[in-house]
Amino acid sequence: MTTPMRNRITRLIATFAIASAIALPRAALAADSGLDKMRARIAAFITDKMEKLGGSHIIYKVDSDALRETITTDLRDEVYKALREGKIAFAGLAIRDGGVDVKIADAKGRELLARKLESAAEGLPTHALAVTDAGDGLIRLAPTDAGSAARLRDLVEDSIAMIEQRLKDAGVTLASVQPEGTDRIRIFLPGVMEPDRITAIFAKQVKVSFRLIDATMSAEQAQSSTPPAGTEVMFGFKDKRPYLVKASALDGDDISYAGPGYTGDTKEPIASFRFNGRGTRRFAHITAENVGMPFAIALDDKVISAPVIREPITGGSGQISGNFTLEEANSVAMLLRAGSLPGRLGLVEQQVVQPAAKP
Repeated sequence: MTTPMRNRITRLIATFAIASAIALPRAALAADSGLDKMRARIAAFITDKMEKLGGSHIIYKVDSDALRETITTDLRDEVYKALREGKIAFAGLAIRDGGVDVKIADAKGRELLARKLESAAEGLPTHALAVTDAGDGLIRLAPTDAGSAARLRDLVEDSIAMIEQRLKDAGVTLASVQPEGTDRIRIFLPGVMEPDRITAIFAKQVKVSFRLIDATMSAEQAQSSTPPAGTEVMFGFKDKRPYLVKASALDGDDISYAGPGYTGDTKEPIASFRFNGRGTRRFAHITAENVGMPFAIALDDKVISAPVIREPITGGSGQISGNFTLEEANSVAMLLRAGSLPGRLGLVEQQVVQPAAKP
């Protein structure tokens, strides 16, 4: 492999190590000293409250093995996408030993792949991807230790944001959620003497689904009679109206990013989301096959939005609107993110802390 080509491919952090999770904003935030100072103040305040009130101490661990699997799967999907778009002849594209192998016999094909991947990663850091020329046209791409560590930090930060939002949604407003080590998260909850009540919140995985709406019968009719096979009635997140939906066509595992925002014209609060490579292809196929049909985006058993497919959605991203407040848009985004976190939370420890004895 030529040095220029190696240099170009080595610059491809975005597609593989960060853009797949779209965690750059949180990573930048985590690096900011202001966040560290704010966390220190919160921790000091919560520690004081724990001493006076007692409470619960809970430690979670993110699943770093699942994260590594997600990183390599995203890498393979992005390489496949670039190969297909560039009409590059290849063979043997596969995940192997924590990386991705692909064989491209034609030197021009290898150069074109490098350019396409470089274009996708333009302007982003350069340390997350290692490229090895195995000879005879075989290229091996693998995340570096530094790139994997950066993704793990981003995942922990993402998990902290999700935990904070879900605690708030559950009415728990006095809490300190802090990173501990490389892959653990510590939660202090003053005054909460039943940690099982809190861990139950995170024991249930949020189910995100994209479902076509059945138009052969109204939801009201389905409620009072026998609905078509393979359908069920769900109710709206805000409007409480019934929706007759088909089986899930796409699940939240393929969402790589979700966050709150505003529409460009009306400035209405929305939740934005983006799919990984596999989800992008599946969503493009579903929307192309169902132009003019409504589909529902559901969290657990609640429909949060039911737009009509106006055209094929091939870019892999979308917006969810529903007359939300900004707080509701943020909550929806965090639930979307909770349903797609590659590192599931594992409970490591929970204990009750008794209040300090009064003098």
